[in-house]
Order: sequence, then C-alpha cells, then structure tokens
Amino acid sequence: MTGSFLEEPPVSRQVQALFDEDLADGGYVWNVSRLWAHQPDTLKRLFELMSQALAPSGLDFRQRGILVTAAASALGDSYCSLAWGGKLGKASDRAVAAGVLTGSDTGLTDLEKAMAAWARKIAKDPNATTPADLQALRDCGLDDGQIFAITAFVALRLAFSAINDSLGAQPDAQLAQSLPQRVREAVTYGRPVAT
Repeated sequence: MTGSFLEEPPVSRQVQALFDEDLADGGYVWNVSRLWAHQPDTLKRLFELMSQALAPSGLDFRQRGILVTAAASALGDSYCSLAWGGKLGKASDRAVAAGVLTGSDTGLTDLEKAMAAWARKIAKDPNATTPADLQALRDCGLDDGQIFAITAFVALRLAFSAINDSLGAQPDAQLAQSLPQRVREAVTYGRPVAT
C-alpha cells in the first residue's frame, strides 16, 4: 500500500532525496512524500513559493501553525490537521492546538483568533469574505501587505491539501502515534490514518 490512490513511481535521484529527508527527520517515509514522488521538483517549488508568499507577513512559527491548522481543519484535511496540529502543539501547547483544530481557538490572542477566522473563511468559501473580515485583521495590527501575504500562503497551502486529499493521501500511522491524544482526538474528519 502506498498510502494514496496512486502507485509509487520509480525511485529517481530526486525521489530518493525526498525520501531521505523524511528518513532523516522522522525515521520513515511519509505517505505524502510517496505521493509527491511523482513530481518532487514541483513539491520543492511549491514549498519555496509558500515561504516566499509568507515572508512579508513577519509571522512567527506559532502564527504560521495557526493559519495552516485552521485552514486544514476547515477544509476537512486530516493529514495536514494532524501534522500541523502536532507542530502547533509543540510551538504552544496541546490545548491550543486542539482548540484551533475544533474551532474554539482557546488560548489564542486577538490577532491569532482573527487570523484563524480568516484562514477558515478562505478554506470554506473565499467568495463570502467581506471588507469587515479584512478590517478585523487590520484592527489587530496587520497591514494590507501582511494580509495579502497570509492570504496567498493559506491559498497555496489549500492547493497542496487539495492535491493530497484528491489523490487519497492518508495520514501516516507513525505520525498519528507520535501526537498527543488531545490532538489526535480533535481530528474526526477527512481520510483515516493509514494502517
């Protein structure tokens, strides 16, 4: 089983480099890497573009985690919700991560709550956003350049999730097992964890 609907492609030098990164970081090859092995250069460029888009925002790692976790959970993407819920839990705590995953936003600052709400709107219905939604971000101290940056970043993350979800990428059993129970239990949607 490959952890997705696609068969793994032959292992090229680029594919092996992708797999080696996973092995060095966590000791196993992620299902999402097996999926993106079909276009490892596209994956690399997509993540470079995400970094470039977010850079003008000036956000820290916790704030980035809030954006990704809020958007992934609103989309119903279990893989990114688990992966980034775990990262957010380490950058803050389990209760904060579980709160963002479930939409309660317990423990967030006003700015973080506004960013989480914005990320969820982008994920659920970008045509339903209003000037008032942007004003909420401005009222918390973000300027228009920062708002554009976080919007572009979230939209690119959603594109990444859409590819993964459409092609059946399942969250890794090792990933799920490594997370606090509170984070795991908050993710009740999306594709099931691989066995």
